[in-house]
Amino acid sequence: MEERTLLTLVFSSLVILAETIAQKHAIEIYSLHVDCKVTSRFAHTIITSKIANRASESREATFEVELPKTAFITNFSMSIDGKVYPGIIKEKASAQREYDTAISRGQSAGLVKITGRKLEQFHVSVSIAATSKVTFELMYEELLKRQLGKFKLLIKVRPKQLVKHFQIDVHIFEPQGIRFLETDSTFMTNELTEALTKVQNETKAHILFKPTVDQQKINPEVDETLLNGDFVVRYDVKRVATAGDIQIVNGYFVHYFAPQEMPAFPKNVIFVIDRSGSMAGRKIEQTRAALLKILQDLHPEDHFSFITFNSKVVEWKSSLLQATAENVASATGFMQTLSASGGTDINRALLTAVGLLDKTEKLPERSVSMIILLTDGQPTSGESNVEVIQENIQNAVNGKYALFCLGFGFDVSYKFLEKMALSNGGIARRIYENSDAALQLQGFYQEVATPTLMKIEMQYPENAVEGLTKNNFKLFFEGSELIVSGKISNELDLLPVEIKAQSHASDLTLKEEANVKEKEQVFQNRSYIFGNFIERLWAYLTIQQLLEKSISAQEEDQKALEAQALELSLQYSFVTPLTSMVVTKPTGQQQMELVNKPTEADNEKPSSFPVGDAYRLRSRSPPGRWRLESKSGSNKKLSSVVARLRDTMRAQPLANEYPQLLLQLPKQNEIICLNTDGKAQPSVHLLSDPEQGLTVMGKLGDRRNHFVQFEIIYVNPPVQIHVSTDEILLSHNNESTRLPWTESATSSIHGLRVSVEKERSITASLSDTVTVKISFVKFPDDFLGLYFLNTDHFSDKVSGVLGQFYSKAQFENNSKINQRADERLLSVSGSEHRVTRQYKKDYRLESTSDPVPCWSIHVTP
Repeated sequence: MEERTLLTLVFSSLVILAETIAQKHAIEIYSLHVDCKVTSRFAHTIITSKIANRASESREATFEVELPKTAFITNFSMSIDGKVYPGIIKEKASAQREYDTAISRGQSAGLVKITGRKLEQFHVSVSIAATSKVTFELMYEELLKRQLGKFKLLIKVRPKQLVKHFQIDVHIFEPQGIRFLETDSTFMTNELTEALTKVQNETKAHILFKPTVDQQKINPEVDETLLNGDFVVRYDVKRVATAGDIQIVNGYFVHYFAPQEMPAFPKNVIFVIDRSGSMAGRKIEQTRAALLKILQDLHPEDHFSFITFNSKVVEWKSSLLQATAENVASATGFMQTLSASGGTDINRALLTAVGLLDKTEKLPERSVSMIILLTDGQPTSGESNVEVIQENIQNAVNGKYALFCLGFGFDVSYKFLEKMALSNGGIARRIYENSDAALQLQGFYQEVATPTLMKIEMQYPENAVEGLTKNNFKLFFEGSELIVSGKISNELDLLPVEIKAQSHASDLTLKEEANVKEKEQVFQNRSYIFGNFIERLWAYLTIQQLLEKSISAQEEDQKALEAQALELSLQYSFVTPLTSMVVTKPTGQQQMELVNKPTEADNEKPSSFPVGDAYRLRSRSPPGRWRLESKSGSNKKLSSVVARLRDTMRAQPLANEYPQLLLQLPKQNEIICLNTDGKAQPSVHLLSDPEQGLTVMGKLGDRRNHFVQFEIIYVNPPVQIHVSTDEILLSHNNESTRLPWTESATSSIHGLRVSVEKERSITASLSDTVTVKISFVKFPDDFLGLYFLNTDHFSDKVSGVLGQFYSKAQFENNSKINQRADERLLSVSGSEHRVTRQYKKDYRLESTSDPVPCWSIHVTP
């Protein structure tokens, strides 16, 4: 029973996803409210979800939220039958000991998990009695970062079902004034646009998104939600040409500095590009595409060069060259020849880059020199000890240049790259292995392409300010913002600030004085401002900087920095990498969940499964999806479950491919991934239901093992829908209508509604019949994915390769045979098939960040 419960917890979100698509909701989210207050860049978000169990028996309710990686959770609670169960934030080791004790009693853990480039997932489940209700509330805070001239607030919207009362409120207050404000989403339609309102004046804005149930539907015939994606608010503030803006509340101040219209420094940039064997194929192609675009963005006064490396290091030129049209053209030709093979000598490549900057003559006197490293793996050639490499590079750079490290994919050691970058005045960034990797590379370059100030010092009176955050900065890039915060220790009437910096033209000194009483008056009587927000902003920023500083510190200093960060994390109730939240559940359930904040380094791909007293098991496709940890002393049943999961992971690919066909068995919480062996046939008879008057045929691609064409044939009305990766053709009464994938469109023929969502999907729905839906998947090769909704409308006469599963498929009782947990017997049309548990990409969803667990079977048409 404990094993089953643990597996249910680990995979609960995936099971609920399957239920959602089938539109069978015993657990109903009847209210979901996102309330976000942004005061002077600092965002305070509360997500409240109210869930009812409409079943006649106890069911598991899940609260699943994706929040920004940069956010700190500050509070969580759940209320069941009038009793509140709060989350308690503790020092991580203490919480872990408490958790280990619970584990020894067979209880389980829920974690915050990394789910993508910018998001983490908070996941808690609880069993609620029949007809009972539960209210979940999660609170988190983040400081919005200005990039390329905009602040961005990201809210992930994914209720997985229609919600009667759904609402997003965003209140913004910026005393400097709001220069522009825009909203965007990945799921917005014309109908949903009507549910969005925006009210704005000089300093305040209110954005309200409140769609009705009908507006949430994909179309009127289907109880499936459109709300699946990102809801984004972007804005910027007004600025004047001074020493920035100072804001003060209750003795704490924050100082924002982002000078405008400053001339850019010429750049001296060396691109150090990994061309080892692991970069072969799509990675090297995307790298080449990005570099070709970056070359075109170089300014004529910039100087540049390339170093490529595998086991050998190759310099494009013996010195940096000015970015003239001729030199850029020559570099373009060099990039076209870029190929991948061999090992990875990071150490020698970076030392060569430093040496090249050292020896190049006639560089502009006032210029910014930087090295941009792109690699996808570990050092395997030359010096392979990462600590030695870090020391070598830091000694060679010696504060003269900025080093930016880009890690391509999840085979890199992010900790290694991050420490090396932070030790040398730069930053690290992960580049995700997706179709837009070239755009990610270009986007990073745009952030650092325009340095306008260097050696910036923001000075405050020493005897009047304490707890000052970082106030010395190596570089300032156009479109970003520098932030300093602290506590005013004395009774001051005026807070003076002096900024010293170097610009391209000259040395600058800027001075400003802030009237403390006047500044504090700005934030009086603003009911939507949350508490002492500047004090919390100061704590948030201080913790972030202490953790960042500890990465590149020596061991003793690292402990002291982490101790300071821990003290502030506990004082201000932040879930950080040093703290955990303990969530206690009602008596009689698995009574504890442990919420830990992951770091980007937790995304690393383990080279093998460790053996011995301790082990750590992590899903890697997608990265950070879940993590299950155990230590010696845990009970044998937990160890057995982990070992079984480990064996499954060794045997099965983790969501590295799409199935040909995907379906959910009627009245069963099981998903089938179906592959046919009918590749040589011109068409495959997938499904026929004479009572529904519906037939579906499919055609596999010549060079790919996926479907590229479907024929949907209706008897009444007599309509044939031809769907290919090129176009959609509707035929009725000897007339044809072409619907291209390049635009959204809807067509109705005698009650049959055909809706095309641009380059995503086509839906065919008819009253009281099964809804047919086909997804258009663009990567890695164009193909089509078929699935059905409202499958309870199928009759018992449905047949075909796919159709037989809707009427004649049943799992055999596991007790009848001796089998592993990841194998079962499935009876289909009187024949027994041994099926295996696998994880596939889900073509039903726009995002493939969630693998779908399914039972895999091969059939012959």
